[in-house]
This record gives sequence, C-alpha cells and structure tokens, in this order.
Amino acid sequence: MTSNGRDVVVVGCGNAALCAALAAEESGANSVKVLERAPEDESGGNSRFTAGAIRFAYSGVDDLIELMPDLSENDISNTDFGTYTEDQFFDDMYEVTQYRCDPDLVECLVRQSKETMFWMRDKGVRFIPIYGRQAFKIDGKFKFWGGLTVESVGGGPGLVDSLTQACKKRGIKIEYDARVTNLTFDGKNVHGVVLRRGGERPETLPADSVILACGGFEADPEWRTRYLGPGWEIAKVRGTRFNTGDGIKMALDLGAAPYGNWSGCHAVGWDKNAPEFGDLAVGDQFQKHSYPFSIMINANGKRFVDEGADFRNYTYAKYGAEIMKQPGQAVWQIFDAKTAHLLRDEYHIRQITKAKSNTIEGLIEQLDDIDTKNCLNEIKKYNASVKKDVSFNPNIKDGLCTEGLPINKTNWANTIDKPPFEAYAVTCGITFTFGGLRVNTDAQVLDTDLRPMPGLYAAGELVGGIFYNNYPGGTGLMSGSVFGKIAGTSAALGTN
Repeated sequence: MTSNGRDVVVVGCGNAALCAALAAEESGANSVKVLERAPEDESGGNSRFTAGAIRFAYSGVDDLIELMPDLSENDISNTDFGTYTEDQFFDDMYEVTQYRCDPDLVECLVRQSKETMFWMRDKGVRFIPIYGRQAFKIDGKFKFWGGLTVESVGGGPGLVDSLTQACKKRGIKIEYDARVTNLTFDGKNVHGVVLRRGGERPETLPADSVILACGGFEADPEWRTRYLGPGWEIAKVRGTRFNTGDGIKMALDLGAAPYGNWSGCHAVGWDKNAPEFGDLAVGDQFQKHSYPFSIMINANGKRFVDEGADFRNYTYAKYGAEIMKQPGQAVWQIFDAKTAHLLRDEYHIRQITKAKSNTIEGLIEQLDDIDTKNCLNEIKKYNASVKKDVSFNPNIKDGLCTEGLPINKTNWANTIDKPPFEAYAVTCGITFTFGGLRVNTDAQVLDTDLRPMPGLYAAGELVGGIFYNNYPGGTGLMSGSVFGKIAGTSAALGTN
C-alpha cells in the first residue's frame, strides 16, 4: 500500500501491540516502530505466558476447516465442534460481566472476532483445536465445551513468535530494552514519546501517532493494593514483571479518562509455591484449572465456592479473587481416582505442591495449615449430600449436584471416596487488571471530557470497560487482536 506519510510508534510487544503494528503497516504508515521495555528474551508481555486460547464467533465446522485447513478427516469425523454464534458470544460477555461491559466496545469485539482470526492467519499465525484442555472424549467422540475451541500453534510463545516474524518480514522495526517513560504532548496533540534505551539518558522519538499496548498494572504491588485492595500486594503475578501500568499512567497524566473495573482483575488458582512473577520456562503451567472436578477446602477446613457453578471458562478468572479472601490466601483442591484422569497437563509438572494418599485421612494429614478435623467432617458431609441418581458427564453441565449444604456444588459433584486421593495447594495468581483507559470504537484514547486525544490510541489489557468482575476464557487475546488491528489502522490513517 502507498505510504500515507504517518510515522507510528507502538508501545509494547505482545499480541495487541504486534497486531497494531501489522495493521498500521498494512494501512500505509510511513514507518512503524515497536518499543518493548523488556529485553528480547523476556519480550512479548503477558501474551508469551498464555496457552494461546482465543475465543471467537463461528457458525460451525466449515468455518473451522477454513481457518485450520490442516484439520484431518479423522479429526472432523471424530469431533463435535459445535457452534459459537455471535449471539452466544454477546450473551457470555454480558452475563459474566453482569451487564456492565461497554456495549460499543463489545460490539466491535464480537462482530470483528472471526474476520480478525482470518486476518491473523493471513499474517502467518496458525491455529489448532484445543483438544487437550477444552474437549473430553465420551463414547468415542470428542466434544468441545464452553465456547472455546481454538488456540494458536505453540501457545502464547508461538503466537508472539509468529506475529514477530510477520512484523520483521514487513520491515517493522522492534526495539527491545526500550522503556517509554513519557508522551510528548502540546496540550492538544500527542507528538511522540520519551524513551530510555538500555537505561541510558532519556531521548525523544517523534511520531504522528502513538499506540499504547503495554498492559495493565498487575505487576505493580503499590497500584494493586491501591485499587484492588489490601492483601493484593502479596498476590503472585502470572505473567510478565514489566506490566506496571506505565502506559496508563502516562495517558492519565495528560488528562486521559480512566475507565472500567479498577477494583477488578483476572485472577486464577495458581500453585502456592510458584515464583513472584511468571516463569517463561514453565509458562502457564502453574495454573490449576481442573477444580470443577474437585472440592476446594480452605485453612479452616471448609468449602467456600461452588466449584461446579459453570464450565471452567466462566469461573476461573474470578475464583482467584475468592482464594485471596481465604485464610492465608491459599486453599487445597482435592480429587479422588474417579476424576484424576481428567486433570489437565499442568497437574503433572515437576514444580508442583501436591499430596497423595490411599486414605482420605492420610491425605488430610499431609496438608499444611489446615484444620484436619473440620476438613474430614466437611468431606463427610459433602459426600452424604451428593445426589445418587444423576450421571457424571464432564462435557456438559450435568446437574450432578449436592443438596442441603451451605454452599452446594451445582455440577460434577462426584463423591470423594475412591483412592488414591490427591490434593494440590493453590493461591491466587493475577493475570491482568480490568481498569484502564477509555477508548472509542476507533481505539482512540478519550480525555476526561470524552473527546478523542489526537495522536493517541490504545489496545490490549490497558483498555478499560470490556471486562467487569469476571471474564470468558480466551477473550483477552481476541480483544487484543481486534483492538490492536483497529488501533493500527486508525493510527496509520490519522483518524480524527
């Protein structure tokens, strides 16, 4: 495409940032530069730490075959991929956010989700079905559940690598160890950035458009405590140590409008003894997401949530916050032999906090910091409350429930009575924060009078207004891709 003479700077180097850079180049920007705060071996933001699952609307298997032409005939015939319509996507977004999400932004997200997936494929990203985590084989056939079917090849690292190679092929320059500290601003227009390369003296880089795509503030313990509340300073950070809210702070200092659920975040069950920040060698494997087939017990020996309230996709991002409320900010997930074979791969890594025994008493004795008597009594009451006339089926909300407990389990309520028994210690792992900057449907950052700030755009996890209280699994990468593409296009065209 013929250059339109605009120079674009993208701050960040994850999925949203790289999609923005590719869209800006495609839309005719004169130059596109990507500035990444992290060194190259830690680059990619939170995207590098994900499993690469992406939620999008599709009409049926034909859409998936077009997106993934390598699907074999055997895969197609032995799998029920179902459908995930735009209406279903809208329903999920509104229900999990308690109808608080911004309708205009959600309209962009849902309506553009499928076309953005094909756009990414055309840029070199490959996708495969998520057989290992989103489909169980029942009666000889795989069935996908929870509206989430596809992941990028190679997970998050593969996604970032594919987008990075696409940028390099198109002459987009990526600078690592280049921390943006300020935006240059004349009171009306953003004209570039101030950055420090390798910790050296600050320098100014002019630009016609700046796209902020450098994540939320989850890696800043002071901001976590200020906005999420007391205790959040000790939460484990699932992803990059570099997401300290720099982009949000810079924009707010210029009068940008804060937006969204500032006291909310995406937080999950995470191994109790995981490191302070994410470990790229382990990736997302510290997560522990098979809890719908468990009971979760706190230090007082009590259950505290409905583990089977819904598919994992619709509860995992809020249950980390529930774990934070428990004594010691840690709990145990307890399984028996009836469901141990369903545990996700993350339960089999070397870096894990686990107990195992052939008796339930022997298991509970191994659990640190728990009221043993209460725990055994809780399991006994739980087992007695399980309905006996409903069959277990992990592919559907099966209605196998408990009755008469203070907190009933709604689905997948197997009794805990078949040895061997296993328990896994989990704490809270924060993924990203929900509060951020306000943007319009062209991804322009708005000021506190809700007017666009010329020259400033945003995409990814620092955009507020999309997620409140909870999150449908796989929507973060989709949101980053959709709004990254919109931001890049708008920045290159100079949307006013």
